[in-house]
Amino acid sequence: MSDNRLMMEPSKEFVFNYKGFYFAVNTTPEHVASLENFEIKDSDIFIATYPKSGTVWTQNILSLIIHEGHRNGTEDMETMDRIPWVEYNIKNIDFANLPLPRVFATHLPYYLTPRDLRNKKGRVIYVTRNPKDVLVSYYHFSKFMVTLEKIPDFNLFMERFLAGKVLASAWFDHVSGWYNHAKDFNILFLTYEEMKKDLRSAVLKICNFIGKKLSEEEIESVVRQATFENMQKDPRANYENMPDDIAIKGKGKFLRKGKTEADCCDNYLIPPLSVK
Repeated sequence: MSDNRLMMEPSKEFVFNYKGFYFAVNTTPEHVASLENFEIKDSDIFIATYPKSGTVWTQNILSLIIHEGHRNGTEDMETMDRIPWVEYNIKNIDFANLPLPRVFATHLPYYLTPRDLRNKKGRVIYVTRNPKDVLVSYYHFSKFMVTLEKIPDFNLFMERFLAGKVLASAWFDHVSGWYNHAKDFNILFLTYEEMKKDLRSAVLKICNFIGKKLSEEEIESVVRQATFENMQKDPRANYENMPDDIAIKGKGKFLRKGKTEADCCDNYLIPPLSVK
């Protein structure tokens, strides 16, 4: 294999391929395979995204909507404990005994999610973001995450990203897969850009989707606390207490700038994805 081909292949020190999808090595093929039969409860909510598309932001918005204590500041709980990653259970949380409604985060492609979820049991909130912004955010993110391969050359990183040779594989395959199989899920689609432009409307959409009734005062409280700027200042929201074997402290942030191409381009539009 040529040097160029070798440089394009992700290191097995950081990822493994399971059924055409790249996972980080802090999970196992056995655990991923077991998710096919993961029992879904009717009240379960999954936040599904491609990396760097608004996952942590959406986790915190849901936390504020669902948990009264988090909203009024009396409850101190890490985001990863409140909304664990279903495919990366690094804290060995007993999923079966989590309080209802259970909320999970995931980067899984549609075809590796639990069978029950693909039969419209539970709810899925799928958040997508413009791939140019994802690419830049992902590149900076990889610089301080111990669990991600360091690729200092941006052009090489871009080539790998476009070829799907990164954690979570190809952006287009992930997004189009979820959109084109929307009929299999009880699903709400949101975009990072619409959340930035009109957070209140996004909060209302989420509340309606999960059947959570909030007063006008509670809605305003959620919106105020869930602005990207306020989330950046919250150590729990920004995953600042991650273990040293996962993130290098002081080298970067989960919530970095939160900018979109729309912030500097008035006529910016995301082309709609067709749902077959």
